[in-house]
Amino acid sequence: MAPQAGCATLLQAGDPPPFTVLNPLGRAKVLLICDHASRAVPKALNSLGLNEADLAKHVGWDIGAAALTQELSRRWDAPAILSSYSRLVVDCNRVLGEPTSMPAVSDGIAVPANQNMTDEQAAARAAECYWPYHAAVTAALDRFAAAGVAPAVISMHSFTPRMNEADRPWHVGVLWDQDPRLPVPLIANLARLHGLTVGDNEPYSARDPHGFTLRHHVMPRGLPNVLLEMRQDEVATDEGVLRYADFLETAFAPILADPALYRPAMYL
Repeated sequence: MAPQAGCATLLQAGDPPPFTVLNPLGRAKVLLICDHASRAVPKALNSLGLNEADLAKHVGWDIGAAALTQELSRRWDAPAILSSYSRLVVDCNRVLGEPTSMPAVSDGIAVPANQNMTDEQAAARAAECYWPYHAAVTAALDRFAAAGVAPAVISMHSFTPRMNEADRPWHVGVLWDQDPRLPVPLIANLARLHGLTVGDNEPYSARDPHGFTLRHHVMPRGLPNVLLEMRQDEVATDEGVLRYADFLETAFAPILADPALYRPAMYL
């Protein structure tokens, strides 16, 4: 079936809500967010014209990221917010209007429903799948602020082990811009405690203006933050998720135990 040309209301009965909140009353001074948690597509978009095999690839979502977010939320008793729709519907970590926010082609895979979209179609995706997720992130941070807490914010992602015909050797990528409070000791701990090959702003750089969520919500509040990228072949199974949860739990433990971490600080 071809993708539907357009609809005034995108989400229908039976579609998931645009975001999921886990453990909203968690006691940890940590907020976990997962921008690319799902490969789901609203029924009205008819799988974007793609088959399930393509949606299940890295172009459709961040493989393993949601499961790892859920496990850390449980272990840390931390709230977590997860997006509910494929990054091909709308990428919640991009500025709306950028070509990659609703890509016509992703890593060589053409996305039929994203070809020649109307402004109305793009606006419906933003209104129903993008902004509600971001409103949930804002609400969670406002709850922390009302309690007088400046939480550590950890953005959970994963990356394909091979892209553009190049292998990517890192087990974990630690992405950060100016604030060193979480990333610098985390890079050292992951390498020292677990022997991982850690990318410092690899395979992507947080100093490029592509990421939206941390820049929009977190950096203006001066909150300690980091974006993590796990290599997908490492976290594609339940066993891999548990292994990396162990790695992250022990690597973060001394960092998150420092009371001085939880103070707003602006880095320019």
